[in-house]
Formats: sequence, C-alpha cells, structure tokens
Amino acid sequence: MVKWLYRLFIELTNHPLTSKWLASFTRSKWSRWVIPSYAKVYKVNEEEMEKKLHEYETLQQLFVRSLKKGLRPIDEHPDSVVSPVDAVIEDVGIITDKKEIIVKGKTYSIREMLGDDRIAEKYLHGTFIILYLSPSHYHRIHSPICGEVVKQWELGGKSYPVNRLGLKYGKDPLSKNYRRITELCTNGMHTAIVKVGAMFVNSIELTHEQDYVNKGEEIGYFSFGSTVVLLFEKDAFTLDEQIIPPLEVKMGQRLGFLAQKKKSQ
Repeated sequence: MVKWLYRLFIELTNHPLTSKWLASFTRSKWSRWVIPSYAKVYKVNEEEMEKKLHEYETLQQLFVRSLKKGLRPIDEHPDSVVSPVDAVIEDVGIITDKKEIIVKGKTYSIREMLGDDRIAEKYLHGTFIILYLSPSHYHRIHSPICGEVVKQWELGGKSYPVNRLGLKYGKDPLSKNYRRITELCTNGMHTAIVKVGAMFVNSIELTHEQDYVNKGEEIGYFSFGSTVVLLFEKDAFTLDEQIIPPLEVKMGQRLGFLAQKKKSQ
C-alpha cells in the first residue's frame, strides 16, 4: 500500500508542466526571495560558497554554485579514484552475471541504465557505487579518474526521486530517469559515470568538451539534488576499506584504486 500511494503521488505531481514551471521558477528573479529560507531548511553550508548568500540572484544560481578555491583537495595518488561529487554513498556492490545491481534491496538492470547491452557486458562482475546528492550539497560534478572520453550519451524522460524513498518505492529511478552518461577509458579499462536526473528537474549540464579529462576536473553540474552511479569493470577497481555505506563523502576524497592493469579473464 505504501509503495502504491508513493507512486500515485509522484505520478500526479511529476507532470511535464510541473517540471517546466519549477525549472522556470528557479531561474526567475522571483525565486531570489526564497533563497534564505531554502538555505536554512536544507542547511546549506554558506561558509564554503564562493559568494555570499545575498549575491545569488536566483535559486538556479545557488544550486550550481561554485566553492571557494582549495576547499576540495584531490587525492594525489596516481591510481586513486576519487568521489566525483559531494554526496552520501548509499550503496556499493558487485554487478551480477545478469547485468544487474541491487540497491536498497531493489534490483536494477545496468543494460537498461546504459541503454546498450554491448556496453553493459563490459561491466559484468565489476563494482558499482551509488552517490546521492541532497538539495543541500554542492552540485558540480568532477571526474573520478584521469582518462580518455570514449563516449557520452543521454537517455530517459521523466525523473522520479532518487532519495532513499525513491530507491525503495520508485519506478527504477536509476535505470529509467533522465540520465547523461560519460564513459572513460584508462589503461584499457572502462569506467562509466551515470549522472541521474532528480524529480521534476531534468537539467544535467556538461561543461567539459575535450577528449581527455583529468582527475578532479569539472565535467558538469546538476540543477537540483540527484545521483551519480559509478560502474567499473571486473578486477579494475579496489574499494578503500574505509568506504562503508551510508557514508558522507566530499568531492576529491579517495574511494579506492584503479588496477594498473586489469587481470586476465
């Protein structure tokens, strides 16, 4: 019953007109008047912001704010994988031989998530990491590794909540929501960065257009709280022992290490 009521409410509110209105409001001058209450309700860390709160002219500007220089040092180990965002690590696990991941007891298809069975095949028995950004978090997305940009593509239409209730009761938000995917290659090993849109607001903007990206370099931003899913090939990634979900992490913080060379299959 709880699942049915939750989905009914989301369907009634997640209408294209609602999404369009909300996106328009966050970019309007009128949204400036709700910034103080928004910052208070969501406990936005004003000390970290590049500007003072009153300098943001719209909610959109606050959502995509930059931070003061030097606040997010990037782990310097050459083989480290860092968090691409400020977030809570909600789950970590192994991709099954059915090309599925299990998050909060719910099964998601990475074939559906990536929209390509051939690409999904590469990640069988590899590692996945789910990073959830709340409305209070810094919303800019950075690269977790250095690598060649192999492919970028987008999928999906509507977006459902990606918070804990959404992951538990929603209609497979990680594999059905609007999403933009970047696949990187390092030493012959692939990593997929799946940027998942949040409820109502589907805006995921890319800010990096080169064919190669450095670890910690900005690659895009969310216009609202959302989720990033990292996918690694089998034997290509080792998780740091200190990463035990749920865990709050900062962009640039080490999550683990890439293998220097993937083991033979």
